Amino acid sequence: MPSGSRTWRAPCRKNFVESARTMRLISVDLGDVRTGLAAGDDVLRIVQPLLVIEERDEHRRLERIAEEIERHGPDRIVVGLPLNMDGTEGPRATMSRTFGALLSERTGLPVDYQDERLTSFEADESLKGSGLTRKGKKRVQDAIAAATILEDWLGARPSD
Repeated sequence: MPSGSRTWRAPCRKNFVESARTMRLISVDLGDVRTGLAAGDDVLRIVQPLLVIEERDEHRRLERIAEEIERHGPDRIVVGLPLNMDGTEGPRATMSRTFGALLSERTGLPVDYQDERLTSFEADESLKGSGLTRKGKKRVQDAIAAATILEDWLGARPSD
């Protein structure tokens, strides 16, 4: 370029993929014996059931869930909140909130809560006609319920 010539360039913008901050999410359907986990994100809003952890001991359950969360690297955790049918919180909801607080403390991640009324029923309905045995359905039902919890959480938030 000759001296004194100037070229104007528009300010550089990152492409959409780089500039859109995707929030990765893990949801938890807490149970006494089986706990389902699902994963998704807030941009594509695609949710998938991950796995079911079978553990009765509360401390070991917390550690196994925390290990899975660390392995998947989410930005936020969504814990199912088992409200009564009238919308009030009972003892099970208190247990879920206590668990969520412990999980947040253990992982350092923020925890949100999502009404989980009827998610196990919906998961059971979705498995009808699947060809799975009753035992096979129990192995996946809680992960599907966790996916429903996360879908409901995403559905309650506006998309960008």
